[in-house]
Amino acid sequence: MLTTLKQRALLNDSPGAGYLERRWPEPFKKSGAWPLSALRQAFLNGTLERLLDPDAYLKSRLPQFIGNGDFGFASGQNPDGGYSRIWFKPDTLPSEEIAFDSDVYLLLASAAQAYKLQAATLVVEKQSKAAVAGAETQTDTPVGPLFEPPPEEQSAAGPLGSAKACTLHISGEIPTEVWQRLGRTLIPKLKTGDDLHVALDVSLSVSNDGANGLRQEIEQILEDLKLEDQVKIEWN
Repeated sequence: MLTTLKQRALLNDSPGAGYLERRWPEPFKKSGAWPLSALRQAFLNGTLERLLDPDAYLKSRLPQFIGNGDFGFASGQNPDGGYSRIWFKPDTLPSEEIAFDSDVYLLLASAAQAYKLQAATLVVEKQSKAAVAGAETQTDTPVGPLFEPPPEEQSAAGPLGSAKACTLHISGEIPTEVWQRLGRTLIPKLKTGDDLHVALDVSLSVSNDGANGLRQEIEQILEDLKLEDQVKIEWN
């Protein structure tokens, strides 16, 4: 059966970079950025030639494509249109960065070059501004604290480092459009504290026809993340 599918071009072992570039979706040509979640889905729904294991193919081949300069890779889209992190030849793409979510992108080579140049220009501009600001602040101002609390406040505060620990609790609903950004900005910041506890509480409605398929996909994702024992799925 597999041989027949391959002979009829309905199944492919490992498409090359040229195949992906030729089949680049029209809506993503202007930006030159193909969300990795959409690329993976294209292999699953038949838009692209079907693969036996799309996840394994992408995780094994994408680092090669980026290392060869066939494509670029980016994550964390910024409001100005750039990205917080970009990989392009001769960068080495770590396998752990290949995540199938909407804020991770495969870039056309031309787009990757443009985005890296933009990022480098911004770095130079920031360094220049910092150098100018540093030169302007070098005055004859006496060295010392800008503010010194009254003696009674000093004694109440106690010596440095003796402040009592406090517990921070964060709660509330998070809009779907900021989930990816939240994971890349807030969670790493929270990890600087001690005894961090993060739980997952999700509910959604799906049609009966698609419920079983969705459950299987979610269970596979949790298994890949080694969370199948910690996160439970219930259907009503």
